[in-house]
Amino acid sequence: MGMFAGIVIAIWVGSFLLWYMLSNAFKTADTDKIKSRVMGITGKQSPKTAARGPALFAADEVPSGKMAMHLLKKLQWNDKLRDLIEQAGLKWNSARTVHACLALFLLGFAIGYFLLPGLLQHLAWFIGLGFGVSPVLYLKQKRTLRLRKFEEIFPESLEFVARSMRAGHAFSVSLEMIHREFQEPLAGEFRRAFDEHNLGLPLDAALEKLARRVPLLDVHFFVSAVLLQKRTGGNLAEILDKLAYVIRERFKLRGKIRAISAHGRMTGIALTCIPIGVAGLMFVTNADYVKFFVMDETGQLMLAAALGFQVLGYLVIRKIVQIEV
Repeated sequence: MGMFAGIVIAIWVGSFLLWYMLSNAFKTADTDKIKSRVMGITGKQSPKTAARGPALFAADEVPSGKMAMHLLKKLQWNDKLRDLIEQAGLKWNSARTVHACLALFLLGFAIGYFLLPGLLQHLAWFIGLGFGVSPVLYLKQKRTLRLRKFEEIFPESLEFVARSMRAGHAFSVSLEMIHREFQEPLAGEFRRAFDEHNLGLPLDAALEKLARRVPLLDVHFFVSAVLLQKRTGGNLAEILDKLAYVIRERFKLRGKIRAISAHGRMTGIALTCIPIGVAGLMFVTNADYVKFFVMDETGQLMLAAALGFQVLGYLVIRKIVQIEV
């Protein structure tokens, strides 16, 4: 069984590397041909040796990995994964992300299967699952940090837009000025919204796309306020100032709630870690006493049920103390 699993893993990894090198080679050749035609280069002259100018268009994600893309479309995860990658601010490819998850799953399964003793080899599936979901967890972590950083400087950007409009600038010009005055990720997102509007997309559609790329409640408030003012009229600068004030008050209230719920979060962490620590001490001090949970089939079922209830209890406590403002 071990030799068969090793052969399967070796064949899969070799096929993936071969596909990766061939796809990159063909992609590079096609890109060079397109660049040579666009820049008017004839003969054997390479586009890399020609004078470099500004890009005429931005390349979209090249479809690759037909099997992975078919799986994503079948499970209706293609759009969700693409949105997650975009919100994380990374230049990843959906199909290659799925391939990385599969490769890490096989790597984790192989590590667990060959390194764990015979009675614990069935835990290799859980180790492989942990390795396999690590790219998705990394994307979610990057997304959370990026949105948090966006949210921290968003009220200042609203006040900046209000001041620039009072100074006589148009609203679309104020969006473009944010790119020069603020940091990423806020600067890049507003610059993209301005470019889309400047290239012919209506302002309503550009702001709605901004709200989809940055799924924050404050951004939805901003887009709704701008669209409502555009249809009914009013002082947009004053509206943005009040919206920035409301967002800052929400930050203060959220900080108070986090301080009040800190005891509940610490309780959940302690109740989760204490059984794990006790089990580790028992394995070290009196291993014969706890071998029942590893050697016996009934003990394994009891251990699995205990772990499941432990995770369920932690999730329940986390849900109780997680209060949205």
